[in-house]
Amino acid sequence: MLNSQRSVTELPKMSSASQVERAVLEDEFKWLLKEEVHAVLKQLQDVLREASRRFSILMPGLESPLKQENFILGSSTMDQVKGVLTLQGEVLTQADINLKVTKSSQVLHFQFRDDKQWKLQQIQDARNHVTQALQLLSSHDDSYHFKTGAEVNKLMDAVMLQLTRARNRLTTPASMTLPELATSGLMKMFTPPMPGDVMVNFYINLSKLCLTVYQLHVLPSNTTKYFKPSGSSVLHSPGAMFELNNNRFEVSHVHKVECVVPWLNDTLVFFTISLQLCQQLKDKQRW
Repeated sequence: MLNSQRSVTELPKMSSASQVERAVLEDEFKWLLKEEVHAVLKQLQDVLREASRRFSILMPGLESPLKQENFILGSSTMDQVKGVLTLQGEVLTQADINLKVTKSSQVLHFQFRDDKQWKLQQIQDARNHVTQALQLLSSHDDSYHFKTGAEVNKLMDAVMLQLTRARNRLTTPASMTLPELATSGLMKMFTPPMPGDVMVNFYINLSKLCLTVYQLHVLPSNTTKYFKPSGSSVLHSPGAMFELNNNRFEVSHVHKVECVVPWLNDTLVFFTISLQLCQQLKDKQRW
């Protein structure tokens, strides 16, 4: 009986302590919504503005045009393909390629026509996603009052979605079929024109600008039994087959060369930092 009475008399004290603790937590949470959330949002904007600047590399002291950068392709261990690519933002303004044909050791030389440039859609899309993330953040300036943690989480989810899409565009090149490569506008960019047994493709993979050259040979018409068209891929292997304009082709040789684009590496680091900041802020809303 005494135990029962003791527990009853202690209940108000426990309830009072619990109320004090809850009040403290509520004050901390209000401070978090009012002060720390905006501090993190500002930090996020600063990081993403740096990422955005990397996509628009300007000449020193000038507002425009974008700086042109030359990148050398090739390696000391493989001299079948060498070249120089000129990148201006997301646009390849020039490509100068030497290809040593495997069978004859003849060196073919190609370059972009003067009236042609090739846009790297991956870079443009990534930049657009960064812009959208910045717009989301700027719509909640210092004067904006967040009322709930759920509201903060909703904003972070939207920003993280844009950042994840931006990162994925740089880390995941588009898959293409061989007929799509053969008929792409890229094949009409060069002078002299690419011969029918050579195909090329440019793409971004992480912080690298990649060039893949495919050498082909025509399959005899009696290979129907063994013909198996290849599907979609970022990089096709020797032996891959496809059909185009009633002719059947097989990839005989594949040459891939690449170079690192330093400012693309910077942007990937900024994406990682930004995503971590978003997640840390989301974790704090679980108080």
